[in-house]
Amino acid sequence: MTLDERRRFIPFALRAALASVATACFLLALKGFAAWHTGSVAMLGSLADTGLDLLASLVTLYGVRLAAEPADHDHRFGHGKAEALAALFQVGLITASAVGIAWRAILAFQMPRQTSDGEFGIAVSLIAIAATALLLWYQRSVIRKTGSVAILADNVHYQSDLLLNGAVIAAIALDQFLGLSWADPVFGIAIALWLGWGAFKASSNAIDQLMDKEWPEEQRARFIEVAARQPGLQGIHDFRTRRSGSHDFAQFHMEVDGALTVGAAHDIVEDVEKALRRAFPKVEVLIHLDPAGHVDTDNPLVEADVTPHWFAKRI
Repeated sequence: MTLDERRRFIPFALRAALASVATACFLLALKGFAAWHTGSVAMLGSLADTGLDLLASLVTLYGVRLAAEPADHDHRFGHGKAEALAALFQVGLITASAVGIAWRAILAFQMPRQTSDGEFGIAVSLIAIAATALLLWYQRSVIRKTGSVAILADNVHYQSDLLLNGAVIAAIALDQFLGLSWADPVFGIAIALWLGWGAFKASSNAIDQLMDKEWPEEQRARFIEVAARQPGLQGIHDFRTRRSGSHDFAQFHMEVDGALTVGAAHDIVEDVEKALRRAFPKVEVLIHLDPAGHVDTDNPLVEADVTPHWFAKRI
């Protein structure tokens, strides 16, 4: 992917991160007053989570901004993994939030007290649900365009907020209107468990990027199909892929007729690169040229040709 092509995706992720920060600031002020006014443990848990949302969103903003920096002398593959590090930081905050909410709920079991002004607490939670739903919708549109792992982790975090705010409404309603004083701490523990599960899920994508996990098989197959359709290509082996933030990287050895001149072989490589760039504009491709039949190593994983299936379809 060229520098100009990368820059088209950068503003989307930055705007999504800024929208996340603005939403968290609004909800923090709103829930802070609501938690003080109602005395609800569930609302307090929601407030604590929103406070960590703000910190996580600020880290996401920094991570996305850093990941958008072009490659330099010390980072030849760019700074995309800053997004994965920002996502892991979010996971740590989510986990800390879950532990704190669970502990506060356990204390509430020992010293139960009824919440007050339940109607106000419910209204605040409904406003929070509306604001969060709007943010989630915008984040998902950005994720589809950029594949940003930091925005994805932030999205997972805010998904939990929808359930969290719904749980707050249920807890306050049961406590205020039905007199079930245990409902508030029970929902607080449920929220903590949900946040813990969300942290576990959010960590997987970030760890996969830091460990350079291969693309999903479906994506690998579509990439190879485009390359295999190009005239002059006789095989592909040592196909390796990875993802770094919103940037994808692919490299492979491409076989051509060994009798071709260097110039003719180079023309085939350029045609393959152009076709792949059109089909996968976010992927940076590195191609090593081999004469057909050349063997680099005795490693069967490296030498395995990944194109026979597509050549069979062309015949």
